[in-house]
Amino acid sequence: MKALVIGDSGGIGAAVAHDLRRRGAEVTGLSRRDGLDLTDQASVALTADAMSDQRFDLIFNATGALVADGQQPEKTIRSIDAEVMAAQFALNATGVALLLRYFSPLLREDTRAVFASLSARVGSIGDNRLGGWISYRAAKAAQNQIIRTASIEIAQKQKQHIVVALHPGTVKTTLTRDYAARHPT
Repeated sequence: MKALVIGDSGGIGAAVAHDLRRRGAEVTGLSRRDGLDLTDQASVALTADAMSDQRFDLIFNATGALVADGQQPEKTIRSIDAEVMAAQFALNATGVALLLRYFSPLLREDTRAVFASLSARVGSIGDNRLGGWISYRAAKAAQNQIIRTASIEIAQKQKQHIVVALHPGTVKTTLTRDYAARHPT
């Protein structure tokens, strides 16, 4: 198995890459440290183009951010900031769409292949009972729709390909350190 883990420098991405290697997979990792900036279309396109001769059984996107531009998630609609909201969408929604555009062609064509992207339960419209975190929730909801729409399109061309959003639960990582005390990890 050949896997690409995008965001392998973060808590979940590093753990997924480690576990895949432990299981015998050949793993390539990418992150900001490699020059991949999901908020910059040219960066995503150039990075994918540099890998155009490779094919993967699994592309696992573990990127994302709860804090954008140093701004904590807003607790009320009165705290909405257009630039912070745009930054949330740029990484957590548009960035995923760009990954699908430029990296899904790197999925193997001759067998089942998976593009998986970490999302979050807080992106569920029907499961929002607490409010708050408006920008993050909205960006994750957008990501879920992007993943769903891409799964339909990609399956029309490659029936054996799977495109899926995954909710990992509250995981003890740097991303959740300020919030995990209130939730089981």
